[in-house]
Amino acid sequence: MPRAWAAEGLRMLRMLRERWHSYDAVVWDRWLAAVFTGLAFVPALSVTSPEFGDLPRRSADGLALVLVLLQTLPLAVRGRWPAACLAVVGLSFSVYESLGYPPEFGSVTLYLALYSVGAHQERLRRGLAVAASAAYAVLSIVVTAAGSPDRFADFLIFYLMLAVFWVLGAFVRQRRAEETGQRRVAAAAATAVERARIARELHDVVTHHVTAMIVQADAALFLTESPDRIVTALTTIGETGRRSLAELRHMLDVLEPADEPAGRLTPVMGTVRDLVEQTRMGGQPVELVEDCDQSALPVGVELAVYRVVQESLTNAVKYGTGQATTVRVGHRGRHVEVEVINNAAPVPLPAGAKRDLSGGRGLSGLRERVGMLGGELTAGKQRDGRFRVRAVIPLA
Repeated sequence: MPRAWAAEGLRMLRMLRERWHSYDAVVWDRWLAAVFTGLAFVPALSVTSPEFGDLPRRSADGLALVLVLLQTLPLAVRGRWPAACLAVVGLSFSVYESLGYPPEFGSVTLYLALYSVGAHQERLRRGLAVAASAAYAVLSIVVTAAGSPDRFADFLIFYLMLAVFWVLGAFVRQRRAEETGQRRVAAAAATAVERARIARELHDVVTHHVTAMIVQADAALFLTESPDRIVTALTTIGETGRRSLAELRHMLDVLEPADEPAGRLTPVMGTVRDLVEQTRMGGQPVELVEDCDQSALPVGVELAVYRVVQESLTNAVKYGTGQATTVRVGHRGRHVEVEVINNAAPVPLPAGAKRDLSGGRGLSGLRERVGMLGGELTAGKQRDGRFRVRAVIPLA
């Protein structure tokens, strides 16, 4: 039972906090002004009001009522115009105390006005501090001339007490600015990560399909004596182009703002088996070995497997055109392993060709993608001359 009560109490506190933050700050300032105006006329609270100058007291009159209202009502604009609020409250407090009116709770609004300037004032902060200090000095001289028994030390202590509220507001303002800066930095970092992720997706989609189209188009130039093969090549180019447009359109749909959460950024057509079949149609001999159900993999792992195979087949077509390629995908305990091996091209590529074709983003992007999932990707030439890409990705 106590646990149930505690849980219900926490739920109510969360609800009250959410409701509190749902209201506009201006509304709360208006309520604050109304509350302090009402409390200013409660005699029992007058003992908590600040006393300045210790002048002989006289009975309240109509002017005293106006001065009390001028000390409480300006709180309604303390967030929007803190300097104006402090000016009105401070002047009213000074006149009220200089005339020796009886203590009243409304005088504590001077503390709130000072705090508000420290917390909300954006411009001319130092000038306002100098002006407020000068006004305090003038008030001290006025009450001294009016017969105040207070000494310099008394005025200094009261000044330091007022300064504490200003400094407290400035501290809150600084903390709020730091939190805003941290949120901006976090948002910028998240934006950079998202841009890098989208860049990897675009690279994987465009490079794979466009490479297949280029290889097919180049091969068609040498098939003028085989019309059937030319038709096959052109058909493959058309299907590859349509697949590329479909994936690009899907990615753009994901990036479009919508009321509902965006769909997951995954291949819209086919699986690893479809990638292999598409590459075979382009003339690349590819063998696929599977010993796991890829549809049962987690979303991130499924997409990473797809992209590893896609990029590896793209590189195999670029640098080992027409050479045997093997794709293996399988479970290894709590991991899924992807391996793509292809034979080297019989004729070496000219110097610099690999750099120009790859664009320098493919394998590095795959390493980042696999690394974010806690996996590892290795790629390099083997002793037998074949090129191997191997990724080990945790299922969790």
